[in-house]
Amino acid sequence: MNFAKTIGLMGLVVACGAARAAGPSEAEVANAEEVVSKVRAAARYLHDKGTSAFADFHHKDSKWVWKDSYVFVYDCRKDRMIAHPLRPDLVGKPIMQITDNSGKFIFKELCKVGSEARGGWVEYSWPKPGAGRLSRKVSYAMAADISFSSGVQVSAGIYDEGITLAELNKVLEKMSDPAKYPAL
Repeated sequence: MNFAKTIGLMGLVVACGAARAAGPSEAEVANAEEVVSKVRAAARYLHDKGTSAFADFHHKDSKWVWKDSYVFVYDCRKDRMIAHPLRPDLVGKPIMQITDNSGKFIFKELCKVGSEARGGWVEYSWPKPGAGRLSRKVSYAMAADISFSSGVQVSAGIYDEGITLAELNKVLEKMSDPAKYPAL
């Protein structure tokens, strides 16, 4: 390979690295409001369609996958992952023993806050899609009221190193008040 081609390839590698170092644009990153809206929509969808709708959450090309986030469905009572569009290897597997790298039992926490009246947030480490490394993820969990299937919850999360749980709870509070966040 000649010198010009080598320099051209090095420039391309450096440019790609610089673009990656700058991080994804805001249009590619899910925010807390989107996560809460998607999770609530997923819970309503499951309520309306029942267990036959579980299959709609398995595909990475579904409406439940957007930007850098996705909705996943699990059963706290039966200790099973029901649907995960990016990790099909988890479907049907026990979830309560899953921990992050700090030893936090992720699904025990999700099940706890998801059973609260308006749901809640859980912070943990999880691989960000396409990143190849662990990132701070904060997921919103909410129970899905499905006939003959108690214990089902839906969650989605954001990958954000800086947002606090207090800020996320303010988003949740705002979105739970129809006067502050009218339904569309």
